[in-house]
Amino acid sequence: MEPTGGADHRTDREADGEAGGKAGDGQAARWNGPAGNAWVEAQDVVDALFAPLEELLVEAVPAGHGGRVLDVGCGTGGTTVALARRLGAGGECVGVDISGPMVEAARARAAREGAGASFVRADAQDHVFEPTVFDAVVSRFGVMFFDDPVRAFTNLRRAAKEDARLRFIVWRDIAQNPFMTTAERAAAPLLPDLPKRRPDAPGQFALSDADRARRLLEESGWAGIDIRPVDPTCVLPEEELVPYFSRFGPVGLALPGTDERTRARVVETVRAAFDPFVHGAEVRFTAACWQIDAHASGPIPAG
Repeated sequence: MEPTGGADHRTDREADGEAGGKAGDGQAARWNGPAGNAWVEAQDVVDALFAPLEELLVEAVPAGHGGRVLDVGCGTGGTTVALARRLGAGGECVGVDISGPMVEAARARAAREGAGASFVRADAQDHVFEPTVFDAVVSRFGVMFFDDPVRAFTNLRRAAKEDARLRFIVWRDIAQNPFMTTAERAAAPLLPDLPKRRPDAPGQFALSDADRARRLLEESGWAGIDIRPVDPTCVLPEEELVPYFSRFGPVGLALPGTDERTRARVVETVRAAFDPFVHGAEVRFTAACWQIDAHASGPIPAG
């Protein structure tokens, strides 16, 4: 299906060409390389892990009422397809993501499932969406990576109809999410060159400060901002734990460059560090997140 998120209804191939021109950009390079491939390889595991968060996004859209929804940072399309089903036969969900591998996986998923979903490979911060066409804008962990959040959220505001709903899920403070840093903390003595987290930089915890998130949205033309904590329990099969931390995060990026002996030591050490989260055949942890809601209202900021 041709995407309908672009101002000139470009084809998927044309949208891909534009995004590919920005491949030197830091985020594009990251998500079109090992990080994006890891998400594709583990898409079923990740979808099951974050299913409770997907439900929070899907319930923001009225069932069976049609309309158009934009899914920002759609990844491999699980949430996009679920939203398309929720909208019904008269609706469409458009997924946008900077990662070519993930967008291709999302298109394949939508085709398999016959969903009313289409996908654009692009940076949502700068992509020229058709103006004022979306009834809702949603995102699961897809809005923390913008280099210029105000420009990005303003761009999304332009794409939204008046009074359109915005809902996204982001991580709360890093200290409230120990599961997410267990691997790198345990591996640090063995992998001394692991990159340090910078909460103020684009990345997993970039919107963990609720006051900052509110200010960014207000500056971008969104109103009625409501920020509330959500703490769903996420579950991972124990047998998937080693593949999970070996693929994702700083440790997952570092392991391919290590020798076999170091890799074995890291895996053994990190696996032991996750013991507090292991309950029989399951790994369980609390995802300490913000659910952030707003609506499009009033003039759109210039820029």
